[in-house]
Amino acid sequence: MKNVGIIGAGTMGIGIAQVAATNGCRVLVYDANPKQVEMATVGLEKTLTKLVDKQKIPAEKMVEILANISIATELKDFKDCELIIEAIIENKDIKTKVFTELETYVSENCIIGSNTSSISITSLGAELKKTERFIGIHFFNPAPLMPLVEVIPSLLTEKSLPEKVCSLMKDWGKTPVLAKDIPGFIVNRIARPYYGEGLRIVEENLATPEQVDEAMKTIGNFKMGPFELMDLIGVDINFAVTTTVYKDYFYDPKYKPSLLQQRMFEAKLHGRKTGKGFYDYTEGAEKPLARKDDALYQQIFLRIISMLINEAVEAKRLGIANDEDIELAMQKGVNYPKGLLAWGKEIGYSKISETLQNLYGEYQEERYRQSPLLRKM
Repeated sequence: MKNVGIIGAGTMGIGIAQVAATNGCRVLVYDANPKQVEMATVGLEKTLTKLVDKQKIPAEKMVEILANISIATELKDFKDCELIIEAIIENKDIKTKVFTELETYVSENCIIGSNTSSISITSLGAELKKTERFIGIHFFNPAPLMPLVEVIPSLLTEKSLPEKVCSLMKDWGKTPVLAKDIPGFIVNRIARPYYGEGLRIVEENLATPEQVDEAMKTIGNFKMGPFELMDLIGVDINFAVTTTVYKDYFYDPKYKPSLLQQRMFEAKLHGRKTGKGFYDYTEGAEKPLARKDDALYQQIFLRIISMLINEAVEAKRLGIANDEDIELAMQKGVNYPKGLLAWGKEIGYSKISETLQNLYGEYQEERYRQSPLLRKM
């Protein structure tokens, strides 16, 4: 598959285009907003120039990458593509409208993929005439740097297609994992408590965002705490994914969104991109220091890690992915320092079970219910 189309020239779209072009593909990039494509290509040239300056890539490679990328002015331009990956707004109606139009132009053998992070792959592909050609291909941001790609077949995807896509991702230097078409797939499903439980702890005035972040970094060796990470991802995006997962799991209390995060969203305190989120990123602003409290930090860490491990065990029980892919997904997709199943074994599954049982006893809420498999383990 050497002729690749990318729909959407945002950060993710142009990042995927860079990955494909770096690996010798001829890439067409389309965006409904022509100015966005221009801005994206200019931004890519600046990024590649920095890589040349830092001697990460030779100048010849930069020329080759840019030469491999062309701009499409309409969807008809994708008629010769063998693979097309959509990376536009997380809106099912808008996506399906694009896919149904696209199908009228491309060949019968063209694979159509979506980079959605939370929308059902089955629902997105169901409107196509050739439903078997459709598959989820979920990269992580920034696409050129993050190794993980979740490959998600729908109930209607042709059986051999996932392996073909996984093979292609390996050729592109990525680490593909195969996931079931469930809300959030692997990473966004399992990772929900990292944010949700951190938010709950702050909402209850048990700790500050700085203390939660510090606890997860110092005790858990996470590169970023949940509040720093939400600010980086975008509070609005994180809230939208949480809301989608909650709704798609028929309002399971385990995935209930946070009122604090909703208020942050409403106030447009979306993190780094707006200058303020849980932290202040305006020029000259000082990051508040966390008041050190070793006992509190341990309590925070154990509470959040227990919730995460429980989710990983439940994913294993439900066959959302195999053990190796569950471990790989969390380490390669969100930079967790260890695989959660191995971490549970290290801490002791009995300790994780006891922690959740105590939380359930205190709150009497379904969010703290244990996976049946965790009890057995």
